[in-house]
Amino acid sequence: MRYLTLNNGIKMPILGFGTYSVHSKDVLLQALDSGYRLFDTAQMYHNEKEVGLAINEAMQTRGIKRQDFFITTKLSSNMNFDEVQKSIDLSLRALNLDYVDLLLIHEPYPQAKQMYEAMQIAYKEGKVRALGLSSFRPKPYLDFVKGCEILPAINQCETHIYYQQKALKEAMKAYGTVLQSWSPFIAGKNGFFENSSLKQIARKHKKSVAQIALRFLIEQDIVAIPKASKITHMQDNINIFDFALDEEDMQNISKLDKNQTQFSWGY
Repeated sequence: MRYLTLNNGIKMPILGFGTYSVHSKDVLLQALDSGYRLFDTAQMYHNEKEVGLAINEAMQTRGIKRQDFFITTKLSSNMNFDEVQKSIDLSLRALNLDYVDLLLIHEPYPQAKQMYEAMQIAYKEGKVRALGLSSFRPKPYLDFVKGCEILPAINQCETHIYYQQKALKEAMKAYGTVLQSWSPFIAGKNGFFENSSLKQIARKHKKSVAQIALRFLIEQDIVAIPKASKITHMQDNINIFDFALDEEDMQNISKLDKNQTQFSWGY
């Protein structure tokens, strides 16, 4: 596994496991046994309890230490300062953990600034090791970071071969905010797995289209959190550290960028 050092000095795996719609502890344990240590959940997913059960079982039965995990959750509604403080404690209770490694604001809510103020308190109290955002486009991101005492370490956004977020990545560079990709395969929409350019590069490296798509992201230091329910897919997705894309590969994939969301509700 490769790790990135975030702008506050902590290390984060560059590849993790997305848990959206995953409610089975057994699936989470399979991901863990496949080598995943970064698990991405959210209040909106209604599965923090299951994620916590899997993490705690792994610590008890597999000898994995808490510090070996990187657990992300997200505040999933527009809240005021006091509500955020209570909400963070509820997430920690659901996860049965003393702290989370990364806490995000799930969307650009109207009260996002006030929410972040409360998150900064939790950070100082040791309940959170890093703070971040989700689905903030360049202008909202740049407006948000002005005056932040603790800069966002992560901005988790729709990022994949068809929406490469080049402008956002450039905007965040000065602040050291890392781009994280949700839905790196866009659930197979728009012929993702049948893309001829990806298939050609996959044949060249004797890898799958999914592995090429993920490798394209991590080559650019973009953290990816693919979701999978089958153990074969979990293993396929994490087995991307034994090869590299060359400059021609990267350029060919870069040309696939449509620079727009592939979801009707996307940002």
